[in-house]
Amino acid sequence: MTTHAPVRPPPSQASGSDFARLSKEIADAGLMGRRPGYYTARITTVGAFYTGGWVAFVLIGASWWTLAVAVLLALVFGQVALLAHDVAHRQVFRLRKASERFGRIAGNAGIGMGYGWWQDKHTRHHANPNHETLDPDLIPDLLIWSQQQAHAAKGLPRLIGRSQAFLFFPLLTLEGFNLHVMGVKALASRSLKHRAQEGTLLFAHFALFLTALFLVLPPGMAIAFLAVHQGLFGLYLGSIFAPNHKGMPILTGEDRPDFLRRQVLTSRNVRGGRFADIALGGLNHQIEHHLFPSMPTPQLRDARPIVRRYCEELGVPYLETGLIASYRQALTSLHQAGIPIRDARHRSANASSGLVS
Repeated sequence: MTTHAPVRPPPSQASGSDFARLSKEIADAGLMGRRPGYYTARITTVGAFYTGGWVAFVLIGASWWTLAVAVLLALVFGQVALLAHDVAHRQVFRLRKASERFGRIAGNAGIGMGYGWWQDKHTRHHANPNHETLDPDLIPDLLIWSQQQAHAAKGLPRLIGRSQAFLFFPLLTLEGFNLHVMGVKALASRSLKHRAQEGTLLFAHFALFLTALFLVLPPGMAIAFLAVHQGLFGLYLGSIFAPNHKGMPILTGEDRPDFLRRQVLTSRNVRGGRFADIALGGLNHQIEHHLFPSMPTPQLRDARPIVRRYCEELGVPYLETGLIASYRQALTSLHQAGIPIRDARHRSANASSGLVS
């Protein structure tokens, strides 16, 4: 299966019921049950690191050692984002209102991410993962994800596209700033629910964050703290999400496999132990997460052998790699997507030098 080839569902005698049978097996194993104790401990731990990071920031004060706190808080912000992700999928709270309330507090007030905007985008991603026109994560706003997009690229995506594999990780340092900008831009949309509350919490975060920086630190040090913190926050988030789908088959047009195949064939698992589960927020079990998005994070690991065996029985490819291999596949895919741009540039250069009549 090539990286960008249309995905066709493998033959199945009862393809419409494939997911239903798997879902029953998962439910019978008790893996859809809630884990209040786990999430209480996780929220408490992340909250303690969040509070402790800002206390350390104040105590250290105007010293370059404060950049170590910027690194710590970048990781903590990433963990808050992962908690908001779980909340959005109803893994934590049973009631919708409780989920939305906590999501806005953690996302908007905690890390300056527009929770309502992100939840809408992420929901559409889950419905159509890696679909060239239906998955919002594949919109070529800066990077291009397929050769078809490369042919149509203009402006900045075309400029970046020819070298995007080499620029990918450096560009991730801007992702934190991008999340802030997109959250603010979304406030102008009337379709966004609770706009006033979202905006109030979002701007309160910006005001408190910047006030703390410039109140405690001299201007140059404050700017350095901001750059380190936001750059590493973006890099961390991007490094969590990049292994999940990038470099996997891209669906186009009417390519619409059934639900099970749509989720499995476009997702990639990342091998690793408990440390990987913590660092990647359980998203290293991306296949299981996409099949059962409301499954609590700690149960994804237990679901893995069931899902993998079931896919083997159906003849559905189930991809699992190491973390470095997943990045290599993602970067290779980005490099291949830029081939039309590089070819066009070479033809133009050759024509200018008189090598092409």
